Parts: sequence; C-alpha cells; structure tokens
Amino acid sequence: MTVPTGRRERKKAATRQKIADTALRLFLERGYDEVGIREVAAEADVAVTTLFSHFASKEALVFERDDDFAQRLTQAVTGRAPHEPLIPALRHEIQALVRHCTSDSAAPIWRMIDASPALRAYEESMRLRHAQSLATVLAADPALPQTETACRTLARFVIDAYALAREAADPQAAVEEIFQMIEAAWEVTCPTPRP
Repeated sequence: MTVPTGRRERKKAATRQKIADTALRLFLERGYDEVGIREVAAEADVAVTTLFSHFASKEALVFERDDDFAQRLTQAVTGRAPHEPLIPALRHEIQALVRHCTSDSAAPIWRMIDASPALRAYEESMRLRHAQSLATVLAADPALPQTETACRTLARFVIDAYALAREAADPQAAVEEIFQMIEAAWEVTCPTPRP
C-alpha cells in the first residue's frame, strides 16, 4: 500500500482505515448480514456519504485491501529485474499473499466470506478484475511476446492459484504444486531462447 505523504492524504487514509476496521469488527461480532451501512458509519463516527466516498459498497468494506492485491501482482511483473523470469516472481508474490490470508487472524474473515453469498460473489468479481488487470500488464511487457490469449490465460491461472491454495489443507504446498503446472505450461507456450 502506498503511504500517503501529505497531511490531507494521511487523514483520508486514517478515516478509510477506521471505517474498514469498524465494519470488520461489527461484521465479525454480529454477522455480515446483520449489520447495515448506517450502523457502520455511526460506529465509525462518519457520515454515510463519507463512508461511500471511501468504499463503493458494503462488500468492499470486507475487501478493503483489494487495491493492494492488484498492485502487488502488477509490481511482481513490472518490478522484476531485466532478465528475472516471470513465473518465479509471480509465485513469490502469490506465496506471500496466501501466507497472509491463511494466517490464524484471517480465518474468521474467510469463514464470514464463505458463509455469505454476497461476499462470495463479490470475491469472484474481484478475482476476474484482478485477472484482467494482470493480463493487461503481461500483454504490455515487451519482454513477454505473447498473444493476448496466453496473457489472459496465465493471469487467470495465477489468480486461481491464490484461491485454490487458500482453500487447500497445506496452502504453501498447493502454491508450489500449482505453479509447477503453470511454469510447465508457460515454458511450452513461451520457450526460453537458447544461446
């Protein structure tokens, strides 16, 4: 997450975080469906309009780190060294994201998400957005002369790797297993030139 530099930006970020923390606390205490937007705003001591200036929907309150997820994957592609291979960079980032989302502190949040059809649908739409963003970044990388279809396929596999590993009994082993398959498919599609 980008650290805000100016006073106004820091204040906005603090308000956003306060709203998100308050919402999550209320959702976990009373249940997602039992808490309304007005209650979250009142508890966070902000106007409903302020809440909506930070979050587009009630579901977005649960996934408040959504932008960070997309930025981290984009950075894994664009921030690699000139000859650093793509798949290990993506694997490393997915491992870190999976480690975070499978921590003990995240378990109640995922149980809440899994129990709510609205949150599951929002998560699915979020995954599709992330896959599209990642595919766009992959297609724009001049070091990856791939078709749009190959880039979109790789992006979907990477995003799905995160979701599948999160649900596995051994999430880190699942990341390794999935990325072995992704890397094998990518090498067939994009063979490394021989000197």
